[in-house]
Amino acid sequence: MNRVVITGIGIISAFGRGRIAALEALRAGRSGIRRITSIDSSTLVSQIAGEVPAGAYDEQHKGIDRFTHFALLAAEEAAEQARYEGFDPLRVGTLIGTGLGGCEALDAGYRRVYREGQTRVAPLTIPMSMYNAATSAVATKYQAKGISYAVVSACASSAHAIGLAFQAIRSGQADAMFAGGADAPLTYGIIRGWESLRVLAIDNEHPEEACRPFSADRKGLVLAEGAAVLLLESLEHAQRRGATILGEVAGFGATSDAGHVTDPSADGAARAIAMALEDSAIRPEELGYINAHGTATRANDATETAAIKLALGEAAHRVAISSTKSMHGHAMGASGAIEIACSLIALREGFIPPTINLTAADPACDLDYVPNTARNADVRTFISNSFGFGGMNAVVAVRIEA
Repeated sequence: MNRVVITGIGIISAFGRGRIAALEALRAGRSGIRRITSIDSSTLVSQIAGEVPAGAYDEQHKGIDRFTHFALLAAEEAAEQARYEGFDPLRVGTLIGTGLGGCEALDAGYRRVYREGQTRVAPLTIPMSMYNAATSAVATKYQAKGISYAVVSACASSAHAIGLAFQAIRSGQADAMFAGGADAPLTYGIIRGWESLRVLAIDNEHPEEACRPFSADRKGLVLAEGAAVLLLESLEHAQRRGATILGEVAGFGATSDAGHVTDPSADGAARAIAMALEDSAIRPEELGYINAHGTATRANDATETAAIKLALGEAAHRVAISSTKSMHGHAMGASGAIEIACSLIALREGFIPPTINLTAADPACDLDYVPNTARNADVRTFISNSFGFGGMNAVVAVRIEA
């Protein structure tokens, strides 16, 4: 089987556009969560989000939805870092996960029909809103004519996409893959839907303090948007062209809770963690870091803590864990890819990103969550946890050096 390495990383998030913006925010423990400006949020209960800052992207992205635009920007950065040229197009694929697809295009269409009373919507509403729009756009831009499709598994979508891309290269189906995720859920209707679930953090006056994973005083999740894309290659392919290797995708675990549609299961998550570790041949005591799903909801954080203990045993109390969502928010289906990208760029620089706003101990969350301040450390292995509504669990294991 082929070993699979990472040669390019692209990211756009609440931190801004690009790896450097993310790296600086992670090192400083600086939140990118702010009041929403891309829509009129004045009548919303929750008026804050991990919104991509204005000026970090082309606001006149005609013919494509906002989530597709983010995917293209992230893929561009990954391709540039990897020096993407001379690849056999028939051996390159694209897997971009998304939880919600083209929300912006759908919201505009619904507004025209239901609010403005028009009988027609924009001609490109369907191709802009379809879940595979981002995959199609990235594949077309880079003439990736190999295995390509969208992955949709709620908030685990991009972790599944990266795991499936890893498996495609490992099995010999492709030499290289653009893999990651994108979501742009900050539309009026989507936010209203999340408000109805009563899981959003409501702190419009102090948005940077709103997301508080694993803290006893946590208030709920903060919606976000963005994208991250990795360029994955077989080790042989990367070495043959003299590429710089940033890390190795070493294992992947995926399970279903087959239970409640919104309440997570410690057993399902633990099985995914154990599968990723077994697949990667990383022993629990060798694991250096976990980027937790860490949504800051009452149910998730306690359940995830229990799952880590089930999967790692005594090693759970020695591994460093953090939730970077405390800083960039919950970007739905893009979260897994953003968190893998954040983990890799931080650990390669010699530090573990913190869980900010962790101010009150919770007996149900009693592990090492790297509270509030980044920690200098030489970490060579990590996993990233992603758990989605519907009981979808995905865990990706990474080694820093191939």
